[in-house]
Amino acid sequence: MPKRKICVVVTARPSYSRIKSALTAIKEHPSLELQLVIAGSALLDRYGNAADFIERDGFKAAAKVFMVLEGENPTTMAKTTGIGVMELTNVFYNLKPDAVVTIADRFETIATSIAAAYQNIPLVHIQGGEVTGSIDEKVRHANTKLADLHLVSSEEARDRVIKLGEDPEKVINTGCPSIDLVKEICTEEHLNFDPIEKYGGVGENLDWKNGYAVVMQHPVTTEYRQAREHILETLEAVNKLDYPVFWFWPNVDAGSDGTSNGIRTFREMVKPKNIHFFKNMDPLDFLRLLKHSKVLVGNSSAGIRECSYLGVPVVNIGIRQNRRLRGNNVKDVPHQRDKIFEAVKDSFHSDKHPGSQIYGDGDAGNKIAEILATSELSFSKTISY
Repeated sequence: MPKRKICVVVTARPSYSRIKSALTAIKEHPSLELQLVIAGSALLDRYGNAADFIERDGFKAAAKVFMVLEGENPTTMAKTTGIGVMELTNVFYNLKPDAVVTIADRFETIATSIAAAYQNIPLVHIQGGEVTGSIDEKVRHANTKLADLHLVSSEEARDRVIKLGEDPEKVINTGCPSIDLVKEICTEEHLNFDPIEKYGGVGENLDWKNGYAVVMQHPVTTEYRQAREHILETLEAVNKLDYPVFWFWPNVDAGSDGTSNGIRTFREMVKPKNIHFFKNMDPLDFLRLLKHSKVLVGNSSAGIRECSYLGVPVVNIGIRQNRRLRGNNVKDVPHQRDKIFEAVKDSFHSDKHPGSQIYGDGDAGNKIAEILATSELSFSKTISY
């Protein structure tokens, strides 16, 4: 019996950590063949070139799709998505997969869904049913309505997908694959690498071994004109604290140009001595960095998902993660430097929280692979090339 060809499209740095364990499980499953497509900002050096980490982990790309237009505004987001539809349509036509997997809610993931659904290729959506405070929520729900099988990360998300009108038998709570990676490093008692020595980056040499914060803040696509203003509030607060900080550059979104410009301006004008900047990091190393940090600051979904399992305190800024299921480790604050300052200061000196399994128990990748290998739900449509 021929193997089922599962085409997974990774379009950005965070998408890889969200799906890595499932990629491994699909690759190793005797009934499945992995067709990996790397696309979008995952291929770009300015966003850390996640493709390097993906290939270093032993995954071979069946295709690479360059589709990102510069500009970091809503118009270039729309055009990038349009290019993605055209390019991915050709890729799927040539690869002839038995199913296509699209991940979560980044704006360009809708291109994956359209290119598959319009060609009658069964579409599997990972992490549907969640809510956020930006354009991502609309994209996530649009992916849900185009998909044939829904592998969600929580019971709350499953209930929401069913309320959107999807067949309950096609909505399965597997947990989030990113939690699999967290579980993998949870028993490690100490940070077993020097992040500055291993990954370089820009900033002063920090005395970080007695405690540090991690910052990851992205622009809010519905407030992209305020991106520079937002990031400067965080920079001022973090600089005032004078704690060692490891800071990661933003994703490619509307407003990321303003975020990046704000960081560069602050770095050149103020020359903060307590902040070290990174573009990217191996997913497991990033989780190790989070696990041993005092606090995660910003608006990354890593604070909502991975940090909930780890019990790491999170200062979540602004509306990007609005209404998302979260643990007791998260404190929400507006884009105001004084409130950010106080929340980070409190978190830096507080104990870690009890870990939570609201996003799964750490075995999502294997569950996803087994469902893809055995389920008839994903393959109910007739494929016509």
